[in-house]
Amino acid sequence: MSSLSAIICEKLLFNIPAGRQAICDNLCIKSMKKKAVVLFSGGLDSILAAKIIMDQDIEVLGINFSMEFVSKDVEKHKKRIKEIANSINMEFKIVDISDEYMGVLKNPAYGFGSNINPCIDCKILMLKKAKDIIKEAGAEFVVTGEVLGERPMSQRMDALNAIENKSGLKGYLLRPLSAKLLKPTIPEEKGIVDRNRLFGISGRSRKPQFELAGKLGIKNYFAPAGGCLLTDPGFARRLGDLIDHDALFLDDIRLLKFGRHFRFGEKTKFVLGRNKEDNEAIMNLKKENDAVFEPYGYQGPIGILRGERNDEFMKLAAGFLISHTKVKNDRKANVRYWTIRENKNIVSSEPARREKIDEKRI
Repeated sequence: MSSLSAIICEKLLFNIPAGRQAICDNLCIKSMKKKAVVLFSGGLDSILAAKIIMDQDIEVLGINFSMEFVSKDVEKHKKRIKEIANSINMEFKIVDISDEYMGVLKNPAYGFGSNINPCIDCKILMLKKAKDIIKEAGAEFVVTGEVLGERPMSQRMDALNAIENKSGLKGYLLRPLSAKLLKPTIPEEKGIVDRNRLFGISGRSRKPQFELAGKLGIKNYFAPAGGCLLTDPGFARRLGDLIDHDALFLDDIRLLKFGRHFRFGEKTKFVLGRNKEDNEAIMNLKKENDAVFEPYGYQGPIGILRGERNDEFMKLAAGFLISHTKVKNDRKANVRYWTIRENKNIVSSEPARREKIDEKRI
């Protein structure tokens, strides 16, 4: 409420008969800011969309829908997004949708992109969640940073229309960067948003966004090349293997981010660290029944065997580990293994042959 409205309301309440309180209530309501929910990724498009709406004196609540696929280090990613939100003085919160996203991955209605990235279904899920949030937050509409034609799968005109319709936000989904190329939304028709102060950006070039960022003084944002792990070919292959073997669980998905991955059997995987970071992550992510493998008497990576175990798989794991050390191909070496509930044991093996490694690699 503006200070002038507050003074008027105070005088009406205390110096004028009670019947005039309706006038005060009307003044107070008119002076209240309208509110929007913005899907906020921390990328330049979402920052620009939020800033365009904030500059129209509309209150904004930024929502970041987080999941295991947003980054290799999810907590670091969240911290960075908070910093970016604070840099534009935006109210902000994070909502984790990792569990709900599993259903999208298993059977996306609109299919995958070039890798295992169900971008259209992903956006629909987020917007459905946003629709629930606008009720809780007392907001009027939802805003996204989508740009017509920028992404080949999810930002074609037909895809934008499908996303709006399926999310249940028809008429209440505003895309400020491309708004002048789209039908006016209800907030525009009601005069809540000034359409003349929106934009008509389209295409894959980022030049218009960079120019607009310069005008608005925006410098803090994620690099355009960054993005969801589902668009990474290597990660997508590993995730596809989990889907194919009906092992799509969050613990297994977290492990996909680290090390080399090998498929030994329908229900058995071996994961081998590449470096110190991988080794530490693998140890932190091991499950109770995982068998941990490490070199015995020489330096090398940490590995874990997850799933069903037998003598063949144990020997194979030892050979794979040895092959990624400096042990020569014609020499046997010892590998120590254990589980959380079992004592440490030693297995001796020769390094695995390159063709065997390539055969099992995911």
